[in-house]
Amino acid sequence: MNNPKFYNVYILKSLKFSERIYKGYTEQNVFDRLYDHNHGKCKHTERFAPWKIIAHFSFEDKYTALNFERYLKTASGIAFMRKRLIKNEN
Repeated sequence: MNNPKFYNVYILKSLKFSERIYKGYTEQNVFDRLYDHNHGKCKHTERFAPWKIIAHFSFEDKYTALNFERYLKTASGIAFMRKRLIKNEN
């Protein structure tokens, strides 16, 4: 039996700049992708490393995953993230 393919959306928080949040999509294992972010393989995030995963979501459908990532980058998605997914450390 074949293993199903999953499409992942993840949210990272910078350990260097706690207000810096990154939302991404990958077909890789999420922890392998985190390694890439923390080891300078992603130009958009390298100066804010190290990162930690604060949430990740797996989807069987690629377009559902891409749409969810796009939603997380909207004003409504940011509000949802802040209320439901990001721990307030103040």
